[in-house]
Amino acid sequence: MNSVGVDIIEVGRIQRAIGRWGERFLGRVFTPAELELCRERPASLAARFAAKEAVMKALGGAQRWQEIEVLRGPRGQPRLRLWGKARARAKRLGLELAVSLSHCREYAIASVVGNPR
Repeated sequence: MNSVGVDIIEVGRIQRAIGRWGERFLGRVFTPAELELCRERPASLAARFAAKEAVMKALGGAQRWQEIEVLRGPRGQPRLRLWGKARARAKRLGLELAVSLSHCREYAIASVVGNPR
């Protein structure tokens, strides 16, 4: 069984959250590796936020933010890493997840497809 999740977010929403809650927000939602990669690029953080939401939709329920990590593959393509309960759920569902990200100045979007292993 395939599974799909899609999410779009305004980049400004992430900028406002950072402005209001700062490190508390960043540390709650993003992993240290994600912050190292994108801390100074709000559109990239927004795309990762959208990817985490899309993963939750593809897996059929809420997961912990920190258990979904969006890094870069060897050629710069986005790559998902799941941890903890998110990883266990994907395994239980028999899904391997792939992600696609895009953003412009105002919006970020992510699409996640779960294919059977």
